[in-house]
Amino acid sequence: MSTVQGNEDIGVSMEGYVATVEMRRPPNNFLDIELIDNLATVLEALDKESACRAVVLAAAGKHFCAGANLKKRIDDEAAGKAVVRPRHLYHEARRLVATSKPIVAAVHGSAIGAGLGLALVADFRVTCKESRLACNFAALGYHPGFGMTYTLPRLVGHQTARWLAYTGRRVPGDEAVKIGLADRLTEQENVRKVAQEIAAELAQIAPLSLQATRASLNHELIAEFKMATEREAFEQQLLRATNDFKEGVKASAERRDPQFTGT
Repeated sequence: MSTVQGNEDIGVSMEGYVATVEMRRPPNNFLDIELIDNLATVLEALDKESACRAVVLAAAGKHFCAGANLKKRIDDEAAGKAVVRPRHLYHEARRLVATSKPIVAAVHGSAIGAGLGLALVADFRVTCKESRLACNFAALGYHPGFGMTYTLPRLVGHQTARWLAYTGRRVPGDEAVKIGLADRLTEQENVRKVAQEIAAELAQIAPLSLQATRASLNHELIAEFKMATEREAFEQQLLRATNDFKEGVKASAERRDPQFTGT
């Protein structure tokens, strides 16, 4: 039994050698620096637990993760409520890719924007045909983030990644499996169960050799993820000040086509 404790945002449970880590911000599970910090802290603690050999990353509510709440951020800034953080969200995200236990993401509902980026941190993804996965940053007048300028082409190839990143197209779960964005398709109600079954299979492998193999396969990922997020954060900072970014987020919230001006 694991001694790792969750909190209001993150639940932790154990079955056999598998830990299920659940994001608890339903229905959309919007992420921010606090959520990613808490998630990284839990995963780092599980790294030290011999009782845990594999992790399932899941979420309560309708969606796996709808990304960052950009509209709230814009509204807060307009109201003078913006908070200066001592560290960037992507600094915390880098901690996720540096953990040692294999992760299987149970992607039900939507994984949008940074939510997709979070799902791509996992080793494997289980999804369903009802799910929608999208790298929608450019469609909002923004720049891709959460390391996806590296992780997305690494999974689906450069040309497919370009199309997804340029257009922000929402990919249904069955297509996501076909193009390599996800690994296993199942019924919506079984997504978490199948993810746990995959994690349990991984947990039967000799843990030291599994972790060593994962570390070798992730060696390049860790370095490239850091470089990708540094560039992404720089470009996002520039685009955050544009009219097109504000229009893109506003149009998305109002469910209408944006009217971009290139300013």
